[in-house]
Amino acid sequence: MVQSHVRETTNRETTNVAEWVSLVSIKTREQPRHYFDPEKLEQLVQSIAQHGILEPLLVRPLQTNQYELVAGERRYRAALKLGLSEVPVVIRQLNDEEAIQLALIENLQREDLNPIEETEGVLQLLAFRLKMPVQAVPALLYQLKNALEKGDEDRNNVILNKKLEQEREIQSVFQTLGLMSWLSFTCNRLPLLNLPSEILDAIRCGKIAYTKALAIARIKDKTQRQTLLKQAIEDNLSLNQIRDSIKGIKPELELQSPKAIVTTLHRRLLKAKLWEDPQRWTQAQALFSELEALLDQASQNPSR
Repeated sequence: MVQSHVRETTNRETTNVAEWVSLVSIKTREQPRHYFDPEKLEQLVQSIAQHGILEPLLVRPLQTNQYELVAGERRYRAALKLGLSEVPVVIRQLNDEEAIQLALIENLQREDLNPIEETEGVLQLLAFRLKMPVQAVPALLYQLKNALEKGDEDRNNVILNKKLEQEREIQSVFQTLGLMSWLSFTCNRLPLLNLPSEILDAIRCGKIAYTKALAIARIKDKTQRQTLLKQAIEDNLSLNQIRDSIKGIKPELELQSPKAIVTTLHRRLLKAKLWEDPQRWTQAQALFSELEALLDQASQNPSR
């Protein structure tokens, strides 16, 4: 009865349905979206049971009477749950890159992707466009970022031309998707993939906003990090509350020996390159003056 009701309540003119196809004839491939909220999926099931599938699935032909799902996986899953035998689809001839791009764009427009899924989807699309393995794309983005920041001009024109061509391709992808710039993506989104596993899982499942997750990820002690993550999810802590909680955690430096503290700070100072930021360098110089005075006292009174 559900199948009959669904078909009768779907308006072919308003949904621009190309045709109806058997649900079992549709195959799925890896989609940009991996996590589906069970509660929201059940709401969709109830909506389709009452009103039908109001927007067709997008598929591409594989072979005779066989199709691959490009966009509409939530509707596809809901149809499976309802036991529908046929679903409305729009059929389009698409290559692999076009299929991934359309799937990604549809999810971005619907704001269905969490930041991790969005990042992985963009990397997959870039890999197709640049004709390289997905795993190699982040390294290339970081190379371009570093070259841009340093203003390096490669003496090898062949290498330089290749980098410029790759950068143009990357810019084209981000313009097509209507996303942030590739530089912003490299600085703000790629680091998400290096987060601790428990943080990644929480973001994937939509349990916590990625801005909150990034703050919690800065806690180096695994036990402390997991405890705060659990509390943040259960009590729905705000970002400010999370930051206040982090301040209350005993800094790692306090647990180190005095010599280890000096060694760690020296390494961090060199890495921070404070001299490249005039404002921070001014602040640092004031602290250095105090430190130099302390060192002068120590040299004059070695016994103390």
